[in-house]
Amino acid sequence: MYRERQREMGETKTVSRFARWTFEALSTSCPKQSEPFQMGLWTWYVAVEKDQTMYVRLFPEPNQIAKEQPPIARFRIKVEAINVGVENLVPHVSPVHERLLRTSEDFIWSAEFAYHGRFTVEVEFLDLKICATNGDEPTSIWPCSYGVKSHASQSSRQCFSRMLHESIHADVTINTADGVVKAHKAILAASSPVFNSMFLHPLKEKESSTIELEDMSVDSCMALLGYLYGTSDEEDFWKHRVTLLGAANKYGIVDLKNSCEESLTKDINTENVLDRLQEAWLYQLDDLKKACMMYLFDFRKIYDVSDEIDIFFKQADRELVTKMFHEVLGAWKVT
Repeated sequence: MYRERQREMGETKTVSRFARWTFEALSTSCPKQSEPFQMGLWTWYVAVEKDQTMYVRLFPEPNQIAKEQPPIARFRIKVEAINVGVENLVPHVSPVHERLLRTSEDFIWSAEFAYHGRFTVEVEFLDLKICATNGDEPTSIWPCSYGVKSHASQSSRQCFSRMLHESIHADVTINTADGVVKAHKAILAASSPVFNSMFLHPLKEKESSTIELEDMSVDSCMALLGYLYGTSDEEDFWKHRVTLLGAANKYGIVDLKNSCEESLTKDINTENVLDRLQEAWLYQLDDLKKACMMYLFDFRKIYDVSDEIDIFFKQADRELVTKMFHEVLGAWKVT
C-alpha cells in the first residue's frame, strides 16, 4: 500500500467538510503522506509526490469500515504554496471529482505547481456517500448521520408518534406563531426543567394548560416535539436546527442543544459562517465557535466573506470582535 512508503507528516486540520494539510518542501525522491484525519464515517489520508509536477492522492484507510461501507466522495482539492516570496501566487484548484475510493490508486491528481517551499493541500468534501454492496443506490451520510440518534425501539417510536400526531390523551395546548399544536405535559416536563417548573408551580401555564411559543412556527415546534418524543425526522431536524438551538437554550434541553451544536459544525460555509459564529457566541457553544474561527482564519476563508465582514463587525458583540482581531494577528504571525 502507498501508506507503507516513506513519509513525513505535517500538520493536518479539519473543520466542517474541509481538511487542510500543511507540509514542508517536497523533493522528487521522498513522497509524503498526511497524518490520518476523520471525515464522515471514514479515516482519510492525503499524499503527495513530485516528479515534474506534484501528484496528489486522496484515499480512506483500508479498515473494516472502508471495506464494508466504501465511500463515494465528491470533492475538490486546492494546492497552495506559502512563504515562497512570490506575490499574487494563485492556488491550483482541481475540478470537482466524484469517485468510489478504496485504495491509494483510485484517485491521483496532477497539480502543475513549479514552486518550492511550504505547501498546503486543502480538500473540500462536497458530499460523502456509502456505496451499497447489494446494488441499491448510494446513500449520502449528510445530513442523516449527523442528525438526531434515537435509541427507542421501533415499536415505541410508533407509539409516541401516534400520541403526538393523533393527540392521544393530549393535555396541553401550544400556541405558536402560525398555529396550534397539542402535546403532553408529562413528556414536556420530563424533557425540560423549564417546562417542568411551569406545570409544577401555580403559574398560568399550569392553570390554563397552555404554553405560548410565539417565536416558533408550527413546523419548528413539531420538530422540537419530534425530538422530545424520540420520533425525530432527520430532515426536519436539519431544517429547523437553528430555531431548535434557541429553544433548547431557552428551555434547558441540554442534549438537544448539544445535538444542534454538533450538527451546525458539520456544514459551515461562506454563506453561514458569520451567522454561526454569532450563534456560537450567543449560546456559548465553544466547539462551534472554535470551528468557525478555524474556518475563517486557519483555512483563510475570511477573504471569501469580505463583503459581509464590515456589517458583521458593526453588529457583533464587541468582545467577539476583539477575539476575532486576535485570531487575525495570530494567523498572520504564523504565516
